[in-house]
Amino acid sequence: MYKKENPIPGKIIAVTNRTLCDRSFLEQVKRVCEKKPAALILREKDLPQTEYESLAIQVLKICAEYGVICILHSYLEVAERLGSRYIHLPLPLLRVYMEKTENEKKQTETKVKMILGCSVHSVEDAIEAEKLGASYLTAGHIFATDCKKGLPPRGTEFLKQVCKSVHIPVYAIGGIGFGDGKVDLVCECGAEGACIMSAFMTI
Repeated sequence: MYKKENPIPGKIIAVTNRTLCDRSFLEQVKRVCEKKPAALILREKDLPQTEYESLAIQVLKICAEYGVICILHSYLEVAERLGSRYIHLPLPLLRVYMEKTENEKKQTETKVKMILGCSVHSVEDAIEAEKLGASYLTAGHIFATDCKKGLPPRGTEFLKQVCKSVHIPVYAIGGIGFGDGKVDLVCECGAEGACIMSAFMTI
């Protein structure tokens, strides 16, 4: 199936989770950026917005130094204030954003076009996210992972169906590490690449 041009050129996206780090979070971000992933999603969405923004300022600077795309998460207003084009949204927030954009169309026509990522957990989610204007998707969780203890993985057949259902790039997430062959496996399913959290947060 034809896929639209990928706004994130590369197979690996790092995802942050500061609770997994043994060292300072910003030092960990530097170590991640040294590995040159295609992008880093600053996922610390549990932080209050003001704290998230303060952290984002520092992480954006580090990513820029290493030439790594920094994707902010959930806080769209923070991304706009900081001049970041990249934002990753859960599907409910993507719905809200697109409704707001439609209502303020005349105002937003002059704004820089955002690169919108969206997390999906079903084929229906994926189709809706694409229609809403998502630039890429993360689909999961594909393999068993401690981050989703007790929840069965959706597996590679699920990933294949998601990839077949949309024309935008899909990144697999969940239970994927370094050198375990899973990046190649998800690419064989039609994914553009994979998101990796735990392995990056503990390197």
